[in-house]
Amino acid sequence: MNYTLHQLQVYLKIVETKSITKAAIELFLTQPAVSIQFKNFQGQFDIPLIEVVGKQVYITDFGNEIAEMAERIILEVYAINYKTLTYKGILSGRLKLAIVSTGKYIMPYFLSDFLQKHTSIELTMDVTNKSKVIDSLEKNEVDFGLVSVLPDDLNVEEEVLLENHLYLVGNKKSDYNKGPYQRSIFNEISMIYREQGSGTRAVMEKFFETRKLQVRKKLELTSNEAVKQAVLAGLGYSIMPLIGIHTELETGELRVIPVSGLPVKSAWRLIWRKGKKFSPVAQAFLNDIRENKTRILKNNFEWVNRF
Repeated sequence: MNYTLHQLQVYLKIVETKSITKAAIELFLTQPAVSIQFKNFQGQFDIPLIEVVGKQVYITDFGNEIAEMAERIILEVYAINYKTLTYKGILSGRLKLAIVSTGKYIMPYFLSDFLQKHTSIELTMDVTNKSKVIDSLEKNEVDFGLVSVLPDDLNVEEEVLLENHLYLVGNKKSDYNKGPYQRSIFNEISMIYREQGSGTRAVMEKFFETRKLQVRKKLELTSNEAVKQAVLAGLGYSIMPLIGIHTELETGELRVIPVSGLPVKSAWRLIWRKGKKFSPVAQAFLNDIRENKTRILKNNFEWVNRF
């Protein structure tokens, strides 16, 4: 056997993406370069690592076992590098986060100063929906998750970062520009929903169910950004977190429509598995948030209180 660390990294990316093309894109390499590296790696085994059916890549059972061992090897290499830096008094390692899609408007502000102070830390942040965040925590794939709705069936601890206010929102051409309106407004307008598994969707549906409101669902979209663009285009209305529409509210492209019972309030929470043993990097990050949260909120999120 004469495989290289680069070959292991390329193979792991193929396993992760189930595609040589996607692996090439994520590794910033050309597709031929990835194909050559994989061919050289596969050439050291008599058993196929992958099978290609049509254009779809499938990982064989043997390939999955090799991937697990390859990942352990790569992690040990990282550990060597981190240990070296630790002996020099430099905080280093990986910080792994999974955050709900709307969290991308929040999390960078809690990461910026920390990562600037500790330049040897590598950040991995998966921006997804609530269901996948919880799944990543359950599988212990990440240090922290960021959600606005706590999971029902996972024992977690939390650090509240910021209040989450959700309002009914329409575009600048909306006929509803006075108010406040009664909840009967929802009988008149078409609503745009997030997908199943979204925390925003869960909060919105709970609001409708507890008040026994009949709502016309016009569209279902898979990200806060997609919902925002649909509302901007005049395709309907939605109950949205303020945090993701700051610019559009300031420019007047979107407007908050005051309705009795709104806003719905929850909170953005950094969560982790109860009893989780933190790495030095994860513990340092949590300590940094607790020490600097008040300053971060004052400098970046005071505008929320105007609504």
